[in-house]
Amino acid sequence: GTRVYVGNLSYKTSWQNLKDHFRSAGNVVHAKVMEERPGRSKGCGIVEFETADEAARAIATLHDGDLDGRPIMVREDREDRALKCNNG
Repeated sequence: GTRVYVGNLSYKTSWQNLKDHFRSAGNVVHAKVMEERPGRSKGCGIVEFETADEAARAIATLHDGDLDGRPIMVREDREDRALKCNNG
């Protein structure tokens, strides 16, 4: 797929931070941080790339990397999975 799920985000990470961070892996089409309510991050997000190769590169190179002081989890996003976070 072209989408990756990102977990363990810092609560201060915005979609813009997320997009900028993931640009190193390829062309980011869309980045979203899940929110419990406006302005309150759930600590996870979705990043969509133009190609599956770029998404795979993001998983390979950015998983366990540091973003805003936290080691983030990056894995393939499965379309059928409800958009909820499981930071565990």
